[in-house]
Amino acid sequence: MIQDKIHDIVGKLPSGVKLVAVSKFHSVPELMEAYRAGQRCFGENRPQEFAMKVPEMPSDIEWHFIGHLQTNKLKLVLPYASLVESIDSKRLLDSVNAWGKANGKVVPVLLELHLGAEETKGGFTDQEIIDILSEYVDADSAYSHVRIRGLMGMATNTDDEAVIDSDFSRIEAFKKNLDRMFPSLDGFTELSIGMSDDWQLALRHGATIIRVGTAIFGPRKV
Repeated sequence: MIQDKIHDIVGKLPSGVKLVAVSKFHSVPELMEAYRAGQRCFGENRPQEFAMKVPEMPSDIEWHFIGHLQTNKLKLVLPYASLVESIDSKRLLDSVNAWGKANGKVVPVLLELHLGAEETKGGFTDQEIIDILSEYVDADSAYSHVRIRGLMGMATNTDDEAVIDSDFSRIEAFKKNLDRMFPSLDGFTELSIGMSDDWQLALRHGATIIRVGTAIFGPRKV
């Protein structure tokens, strides 16, 4: 049962680590079963599905957007998202900031580091993130309507635990390096790594957010 799976995962999480129940492709009744089990943070990755589910669910849910976000779909996501985890380009970051300015909202975001081996994965290079943070912390920064809360990454899609461990080790080290480079960067605390098959490994590398779908809801329905 969904309830049992949530309780099992939450019981293994250290204090301060947040479970995002990845609810994409799953029905509102399934989400409500998780909600009744105490789950209050859900993750979606398709803007239209996200915008449809929000009004059907209780108002105290913390919604994370975790998928690739096109700039023409911001209005479906940003009014409701507590955190956009998947900022993967400067163009998107600029567009989110502009939307926030136009709508009087400061949008919390994570910067996605290109982590896995697959070329198809999105995300920034190390240097691109350093350049963005250098601009962000500047006193005259134009980024007045985003709050960069940390990093997100997706490990290589493989069964080789050594490869996944290496990916997580890399992003953990990079996050610590950024903390040293930007000591005045307030609120840059989150590291979102780990999914259904590797979240326990992610905990060893400082994950503060894990994104778990299949291990809670079962195989996705398309």
